[in-house]
Formats: sequence, structure tokens, C-alpha cells
Amino acid sequence: MGVETVRLSLKVIPSSSRDTVAGWLGEMLKVRVTAPPERGKANAAVERLLAAALGTNRDAVRIVSGTTSPQKTVEIEGLSLAEVRRRLAEGKP
Repeated sequence: MGVETVRLSLKVIPSSSRDTVAGWLGEMLKVRVTAPPERGKANAAVERLLAAALGTNRDAVRIVSGTTSPQKTVEIEGLSLAEVRRRLAEGKP
């Protein structure tokens, strides 16, 4: 059996007052980052924030589509969807 990979839809709000996982909007996860939406800064901040929130390696989280849009798809390696939801609900790994 290979490494599990989860894809999540995100709504990203760049240039926010703080970095936070704001919660679920149906099946879409709302994420706020302080980084501006320029030269990939907000995308990198989203990847770092999600990795920290999930307690996983930064390399396990990557944006795979929507790099120039507020709606993005992120891929997370090594966790099941149930585990991702559990860790985000707890607010800690």
C-alpha cells in the first residue's frame, strides 16, 4: 500500500491580520494568511500554515492548482482525510 494523499479545496484570504485556519465552508477549507498575494508569498504561507496545523512536514503539503486564484487545491501526503479533519478540528496535531 502506498502513501496516502488527500486533496482539499481551499479559499485563501491573503493580506489578513493573522495566519489562521478559519474553518470549513462546506467542503472547502478557509485559510487566512498575512502574506500578500504576490510572487508566491501567500501560497508559500498557506503551505507552511497547513503543515504546522496538521503537524506534518512542510514538504508533505503543496498547492497543486489555483496558484493565482483565491480558490486553490492543496495536496497533503501521508494523512487520510479523516485524520486531516480530526487534526484541524482539534487545532493541534
